[in-house]
Amino acid sequence: MATAATQTLGVLQECGCKGIRTCLVCEGQRRGDPPWQLSPQKPHRFLYCADTGWAMGAEDSDLEGWAFPFPGVMLIEDFVTEDEEAEMVRLMDCDPWKLSQSGRRKQDYGPRVNFRKQKLKTGAFQGLPRFSQAVVRRMGLHPGLEDFQPAEQCNLDYSPERGSAIDPHLDDAWLWGERLVSLNLLSPTVLSMCRDVPGSLLLRLASCASPEALGDSVITPSRSVLCQEVEVAIAIPRRSLLVLTGPARHQWTHAIHRRHIQSRRVCATFRELSAEFRPGGRQQQLGQELLEIALSFQGKPL
Repeated sequence: MATAATQTLGVLQECGCKGIRTCLVCEGQRRGDPPWQLSPQKPHRFLYCADTGWAMGAEDSDLEGWAFPFPGVMLIEDFVTEDEEAEMVRLMDCDPWKLSQSGRRKQDYGPRVNFRKQKLKTGAFQGLPRFSQAVVRRMGLHPGLEDFQPAEQCNLDYSPERGSAIDPHLDDAWLWGERLVSLNLLSPTVLSMCRDVPGSLLLRLASCASPEALGDSVITPSRSVLCQEVEVAIAIPRRSLLVLTGPARHQWTHAIHRRHIQSRRVCATFRELSAEFRPGGRQQQLGQELLEIALSFQGKPL
């Protein structure tokens, strides 16, 4: 009994997995089949095209040559330089990382939040880290981010040795606002988008994947596919900035599958406040307090 307890304690000390979530660390120490949290691959895979804003049927699939509009994604490549990337990660590694679910490690810079009860406290939150000040300032130089003011930053560390991943999910919309902004560091990856709702997606020929092409045709060939059978892969290059808004933010879940972590990856995600915490909102005073703390850039990970 004592040995089993020690082994169980050891697992908890080595990973942060709870419930059905697992990583390579705890899977190697648990007996039996792991309670896999990852859904089977969807039968229909599409690749997001940043040039057109459409999701294109994968090559060598039965939907190659077909596509559908995929709004709400902005990708800015080479947002930081190699030297800036190295310095940011160095500074992150100077502070402790906390174990998290599914083989991840994390650093949180934000208020203490109970999303289920919709309550929050500023607690020990002292602001975003100093090294993010220049990054946030640079965001404001890009169309669509001119007024972006993050109230929270979450750094996530992914490792193939730990089998790191993150399950399909939608970010909270009570506290966090319209834009989710993520800076991808150290290695490229793929963000997998799914929409598990009834209904179908209308596909067009990929040659029609532009407003101009659609405008030139009164009738264009089409076919449909079930929403629940579709996965859209967004390739995220190293040192790029990804912004999710609209349908990509609120209707499509996003995930990072274990197979898409080939080397260490660090992601810094910045979240703005929702309308409830902005000027004119029910909790605008609390929102203003959070922003003043966040944008002091004096924070340490909590």
